[in-house]
Amino acid sequence: MLKSAILLEKIIIDPPVAQIYSRLGFKKKTTSISASHQKETDRYIGEAASIIGLQGSFLRLSVRKNDGKDIVLDGRATFRSAKLSVFLRDCREAVLMGATAGHPIMEAIREKTSRGDLTAAVVYDATASEMTDAALDWIMNYINGQLRREGKHLLPRRFSAGYADFALENQKAMHQKLQMEKIGVSITPDCILLPEKSVTAISGIV
Repeated sequence: MLKSAILLEKIIIDPPVAQIYSRLGFKKKTTSISASHQKETDRYIGEAASIIGLQGSFLRLSVRKNDGKDIVLDGRATFRSAKLSVFLRDCREAVLMGATAGHPIMEAIREKTSRGDLTAAVVYDATASEMTDAALDWIMNYINGQLRREGKHLLPRRFSAGYADFALENQKAMHQKLQMEKIGVSITPDCILLPEKSVTAISGIV
């Protein structure tokens, strides 16, 4: 019997403010920001966070084959990537994971842009990006909490389609295995996830 993805319909996290400011181009030690500008940015971060509805899913699968070129997981999920093969070389299991910030935040970004409120749109965009990435961190921490009972843990890093030689086309299989349509995420023929602030990744269990 094939395993089904675990769906996480509500992920609650605080906005990673330092990472958001970094994405916006602020460097803690070298970039100065006025009190009024910081207050405005913080307000937009809070507004964006209130619109974002983080959801995710993950799936734990055995590594059936890893020959240095192809990785085959349970359910015939096959990925061709020498870099991913090296990444998972010590792993007998892997975890696929995905997260999304949802459609409403993308609509809010488009609305702010159409009104010419570009500062708000940029801050909303950065907040959505960083919160989606932080949702993957949350999922990894959640999985690690379960794995501790088995004396196992995830690799500290994760690997995403489109990175190095792990082609973006692999995102199609990941989207399908993770049942991301159930959390409102579709995929284009070009393997782009919609809404835009959606991500997938793979990590290994050791």
